[in-house]
Amino acid sequence: MRPHVMLSVAVSIDGYIDDTGPDRLLLSNSADFDRVDALRADSDAILIGAETLRRDNPRLLVNSADRRLHRVAAGKPEYPVRVIVTAGGDLDPELRFWRCGGERLVYTTDSGAARIGDRLAGLAEVISLGSLIEFDALLDDLGKRGLERLMVEGGGAIHTGFLSAGLADEIWMAVAPVVVGDPAAPRFLGPAAFPGGSNHRMQLADVGRIGDIALLRYLPKEDSDVG
Repeated sequence: MRPHVMLSVAVSIDGYIDDTGPDRLLLSNSADFDRVDALRADSDAILIGAETLRRDNPRLLVNSADRRLHRVAAGKPEYPVRVIVTAGGDLDPELRFWRCGGERLVYTTDSGAARIGDRLAGLAEVISLGSLIEFDALLDDLGKRGLERLMVEGGGAIHTGFLSAGLADEIWMAVAPVVVGDPAAPRFLGPAAFPGGSNHRMQLADVGRIGDIALLRYLPKEDSDVG
């Protein structure tokens, strides 16, 4: 069984996930960051792309000690498995991602694995998916490891890959009241042939508000059950 795939993203009103400044654009507020922490705690694995890792240098941890304790009490590891996707293998072993938390997996290509070599020895398990990154094969491997819920936190190319392949089960989107307006800045989704195209309407499962943030939950698949 493949894991349930949840895309999690914070966007500007015009659909950007960051600007082009030297510092990360913080689109969420403190309450929304706590909501994301709760989603992480409920997940078996958290996935990002190598570009997001290089740009943001995140730790991808569950920050709440109480949530970590609840995970352990439920028989789970303290932290979800953290997953990096990289086609080219350009990963810096000095980033803080490799220095904290629990199990780490890196999915890459044959050429990417060759470039990584032994640089991540003792830091992560490196899995080659062949000549290309195929997200269905990645999900198959995670399923074989017993992981049931995957939280995908970006970036745009990763979100686009899962959604265009019809592999996303739900989308949590936090919309911030800002406009970026820079065509060079990264967006939530890039051009792709999405299932059903512009004629397919996703199901809007939930609408909420967290301070000045609008929170939307979409179910992309036609057979999704609203609830």
